Amino acid sequence: MSLISKTRELKIGNVALGGGLPVALIAGPCVIESAQHAYDTAKSLKEITAAQGVPFIFKASYDKANRSSLDSFRGPGIEEGLKVLKKIKDELDVPILSDVHSIEQIEPASKVLDILQIPAFLCRQTDLLIAAAQSGVHVNVKKGQFMAPWDMKNVVEKLEQSGTQKILLTERGFMFGYNNMVSDLRSLIFMREYGYPIVYDATHSLQLPGGQGTKSGGQSELVPDMTRAAIATGCDALFMEIHPNPAEALSDGPNMLPLDQLAKLLEHIKAIDKIVKG
Repeated sequence: MSLISKTRELKIGNVALGGGLPVALIAGPCVIESAQHAYDTAKSLKEITAAQGVPFIFKASYDKANRSSLDSFRGPGIEEGLKVLKKIKDELDVPILSDVHSIEQIEPASKVLDILQIPAFLCRQTDLLIAAAQSGVHVNVKKGQFMAPWDMKNVVEKLEQSGTQKILLTERGFMFGYNNMVSDLRSLIFMREYGYPIVYDATHSLQLPGGQGTKSGGQSELVPDMTRAAIATGCDALFMEIHPNPAEALSDGPNMLPLDQLAKLLEHIKAIDKIVKG
């Protein structure tokens, strides 16, 4: 018997999640560093998750529009970035998630992406939520670092009233003082009451925003521990930024999980998830 209340089941490309199904993984590098790097990382992630029997959705940003410094690497931009993501989607047969930052990005992005992601800083932007809902594509909203979990009820209602029930809600930590994030895992439980699949962002929750002056720091060594704790609450999916060599990543390296640690962590995740969901 399951120990948790079930959320709505969503079918996203060839991946089903929610509804008490086994946990899915949304993963990839923070940003598209190059077409080849994104493709190779996606291919490795698909091989690892397939071997473990874990449903997989690839993520990477074509533009990081909220970097700490003007000199920070932002990615190839929407036009080139969507070409890279489409190739990965078509050739590797995996669903794709990426961020949208403005209403103008939604139309071209929705032609490629399986999930439009609303960044945490923009989760209350009404016009952006309405446009995303009306695209017909699944929408993943990251709870703002400044918001309580019950505040997300308004976000859900904006999306529902704009015509969609293809909704995912993501916990990515709460600001605790300056340059520090904490995870209140109660959020995963409270937000589940709205009925939609709940995602735990295991890497951004360990970010230290702006903690290195012109860029963010992070505590990636804590990713396995916080991930296991989140899985014990019965979340429907995990969101992780994963890189073959985080020390050389062009964005968010300090909070990314090294690729070679994923397989072992998935073994732990599956074992806990099975106990919790029955």
